Amino acid sequence: MNPPFSTPLFIFELANNHNGDLKHGVRIVRELAAVAKDFPFQCAVKLQYRQLDTFIHPAFRDRMDIKYVKRFSETRLSDEEFRQLVAAIKENGFLACCTPFDEESVGIIENHGFDILKIASCSLTDWPLLERMALSTLPVIASTAATPMEDIDRVVSFFDHRQRSISVMHCVAEYPTPNHRLELGQIALLRHRYPTHTIGYSTHEDPSNLDGVKIAAGMGARIFEKHVGVPTDTATLNAYSARPDEVRAWMAAAEEAFAMIGNSETRYAFSEKERADIHALRRGIFAKRHIKKGDRIWQDSVFAAIPSVESQLVANDLGKYVELVAERDIEENAPILTEDTRRVDNREIVNGIVKRVKEFLKKSHLPLPSRIELEISHHYGIGQFSKIGAVLLSFINREYCKKIIVMLPGQMHPEHWHEIKEETFHVQYGEMTTVLDGVARTYKAGDLILVPQGTKHSFETKKGVVFEEISSTHRPADSFYSDVQIMQNKNRKTSLTYWME
Repeated sequence: MNPPFSTPLFIFELANNHNGDLKHGVRIVRELAAVAKDFPFQCAVKLQYRQLDTFIHPAFRDRMDIKYVKRFSETRLSDEEFRQLVAAIKENGFLACCTPFDEESVGIIENHGFDILKIASCSLTDWPLLERMALSTLPVIASTAATPMEDIDRVVSFFDHRQRSISVMHCVAEYPTPNHRLELGQIALLRHRYPTHTIGYSTHEDPSNLDGVKIAAGMGARIFEKHVGVPTDTATLNAYSARPDEVRAWMAAAEEAFAMIGNSETRYAFSEKERADIHALRRGIFAKRHIKKGDRIWQDSVFAAIPSVESQLVANDLGKYVELVAERDIEENAPILTEDTRRVDNREIVNGIVKRVKEFLKKSHLPLPSRIELEISHHYGIGQFSKIGAVLLSFINREYCKKIIVMLPGQMHPEHWHEIKEETFHVQYGEMTTVLDGVARTYKAGDLILVPQGTKHSFETKKGVVFEEISSTHRPADSFYSDVQIMQNKNRKTSLTYWME
């Protein structure tokens, strides 16, 4: 399930930095709002809920010599005070996020109207707590510090199977985290492992570090969390909590990073300057000799050189899938302009043929190499391929030759002969009618067909056929067609390297 909030999302972790003082907590929220309004991001303020009467063991509730007992006890807020703090968060335009540390707190979070549940790293495999959180309809964001990957897998799967939204945050639980321990590459790892989930970064580095958020954004993080607070004469901040001015610098760094990252979903929009600069470096196409109106422009009748002129065809416009025909006479050494030619790009037709052949081969269940040299024969033009033509898959061409020939339903291969090689055809799938020296016969899977040197032969198929050709070495000039028009067609073959699945 996708999270019901937009990204990038910036979460300001208030934690216990309100110091148990509602007014101070509201002040932090308002000062953060003055910063957040200047950025195009969705923002949330996060609190932490613990039911201290049950969270702390009765024998230790008065032990102020224990760091966390002292901190949590001294910063305690009442239910009403938390409600007022949540109201201030929402009044200032923030989403309200909260981390529960016990099951009872989850229900209170729901009653207080929070928008997002957060799992702390220490609670990531606290299954009684997760079971209660999974009953909530709120989206979940989970931090993953010091958690093995297999445990993260289990937690993600746990929420996925319950159709609950969960986002995953990279986090290192060292307070503060030194630069060499940030492990920002983990963001890419999480993105690869959970491609349908939003991945984020929960930070504990020194607030002066602005490189971490830039790298995290570049790695694909779309949720960012930082501890925040406002220092006073009586309230000091720890080494990983940021003041509002430091939050501003942090968000500005992120904004700059996203501007540099640009569009990561589709190809970016090219500027006119970029197009012009690139075009100026491309080689223009010039006529190698006089070309008459109506002539096919072959690659051997042109040359490429700089500089090009406006609206001139460039080398990038040529290719084995492209047909160019002169619309007017073109003099030797003259630039060939767009308006001088009629251009046909057969790439989509070729891709369609490859797709059809691939689907037909799947039906045949023939084991084939993963990479094959593929030749599309289109004797009267690629537009007539569905009626006249074949596809040849070359396996071996040494002193001996092996090919697989595919003909799709309804195709025929024109009459031809070879003066050098002798062929044997072995039908692998389907059936075909072969005419040898004027005698027609239909063959099916398993049949062998011998074609001696100089023997004229053709074949056609109603339902499609795959057959193996075994012969002596294949030479390109050793195919002779009865129809002179085919022999004069210089562009009757399209070759490409083809990968089978």
